[in-house]
Amino acid sequence: MKINRLRKIQELLEEKKSISINDLCAFFEVSKNTIRRDIAELEKSGIISKVYGGIVLQEKEAPKEPQEALVTVDSDKLHKKKIAQMAASLVEDDDVIYIDSGTTTMHLMPYLENKHNITIVTASIHVIDIAAASAKFNIIATGGTIYAPTRAFVGPSVINCLKDYNISKIFLASTGISIEKGATTASPLECDIKRALVDKSAKKILMVDSTKLDSASLITFCNLDEIDCIVVDEELPTKYQDYFAKNNIEVIVCEV
Repeated sequence: MKINRLRKIQELLEEKKSISINDLCAFFEVSKNTIRRDIAELEKSGIISKVYGGIVLQEKEAPKEPQEALVTVDSDKLHKKKIAQMAASLVEDDDVIYIDSGTTTMHLMPYLENKHNITIVTASIHVIDIAAASAKFNIIATGGTIYAPTRAFVGPSVINCLKDYNISKIFLASTGISIEKGATTASPLECDIKRALVDKSAKKILMVDSTKLDSASLITFCNLDEIDCIVVDEELPTKYQDYFAKNNIEVIVCEV
């Protein structure tokens, strides 16, 4: 399948750093045209770069000037913390919650300290580290293979773990959302996990800042009408307000 092939290409690049088109054709036993289409999709998502005869992992963007970077990072973090604070207010005592890996969901933990008997299921190493430092939480780590870009566990063992637990609320992250493409992720390795979470009979809460609107990453993990609640940092455009109202999806705005 195409999605499995895209995922495997990314895995191979993590291991080998660069791969030739001929090697990819031989590995997957497909034509060059098929591989070129895969490469075009991965390149569009910013995961890889083309070089003569093959592909390499995309180099990270050059750092901004220190002053500009500091202002941007502080502003982004403030917005994400406000979203996390509002989302945490949805958690009730005795809840079993899942916290997705992501730069917004990771800020939930400090705002859960006043809750009682909370069980946290997560694949996020960042969340595990913070939760483990507190005696207040029951922590269930999914285990699996560590995916370095998001510091989270991935793989079939994560999905198998999720089958065992009755989760009451799921806090999801997304790298981009739109009405047409739904909630998306840039990581094929995490997509199956997010889909498995959306399939569970729990309240699905999507946490996104306004920069994620009207954008789409590599893979859609759910349509927006599959979530129950969205927490954002500013008033949504009219088309989103109409869409969420039509589909009975709760919108929580925490203006910064």
